[in-house]
Amino acid sequence: MTPALSCERLSFAYGGRPVLRDVSCVVAPGERVALIGRNGAGKTTLTRLVAGLERAASGTVRVGDWDAGRHRPDELARRVAVVFQHADQQLFARTVREDVAFGPLALGVPGPEAGVRVAAALAELDLGSVASEHPYDLPPPVRKLAALAGALALAPSLLVLDEPTTGLDRALRARVARVIRARAAAGCAVLVVTHDVAFAVEVLDRALVLDGGAVVFDGAIAELCRDPTRLRTLGLREPPVAALSRALDLPGRPVRIDDAAPIVAACCASGGLPYIGESHGPT
Repeated sequence: MTPALSCERLSFAYGGRPVLRDVSCVVAPGERVALIGRNGAGKTTLTRLVAGLERAASGTVRVGDWDAGRHRPDELARRVAVVFQHADQQLFARTVREDVAFGPLALGVPGPEAGVRVAAALAELDLGSVASEHPYDLPPPVRKLAALAGALALAPSLLVLDEPTTGLDRALRARVARVIRARAAAGCAVLVVTHDVAFAVEVLDRALVLDGGAVVFDGAIAELCRDPTRLRTLGLREPPVAALSRALDLPGRPVRIDDAAPIVAACCASGGLPYIGESHGPT
């Protein structure tokens, strides 16, 4: 099976300052991958290379069987859709519906099919009620979802999201999580650039960590979150569930809510949880 994304010995510099150093990775169709690391690690630069907005100094980026360095951004948009951190960079039409429709129509998708894609994308994110609104009349979190809907309407094989949960409340984060899971289940690879490790461990399966422009971890995100020392070294915050699991020494050290909840409930029922806090005797 051809990978949705593959990078081989990829390097890049801005004005002689190295940003990416010999980066290699592969993302398969249907994978949900977190791209994480401290500020300046090279995460956003990597996404720009994937989208064709920058050209690598050396190495290759492939989206499917296309060499991204040989294709213009508008050509790559047939395969990869990127939602940038600041949604205002991507919204410009008079209504949300028109904005979501712009991408498919620009790629030559026939009007009826584009309409079906737009309706589906709006429904996925529960944006039907604001479809006729001007994007800039909406609060910033909803504008962020409108930009995501535009990416979904492109029906990409690779979806790249840059800090998709910034500024979102619990309910809107849940919408984004639902979309990520559904698109991945349908075979779309999802690469999420994020500092939100708590969201990533709940929704994504694998972590690709950059530090100093190099890949320093590539593996199960649950494994990464069970190692607080490594997280601190990389400038990442330990997810609350992982911290609770470690503090209570829960069996299996679960790091996701759905895994931890039944274990905590069983321990409470059996009186097996330790008391944490000031020592006032048993509780």
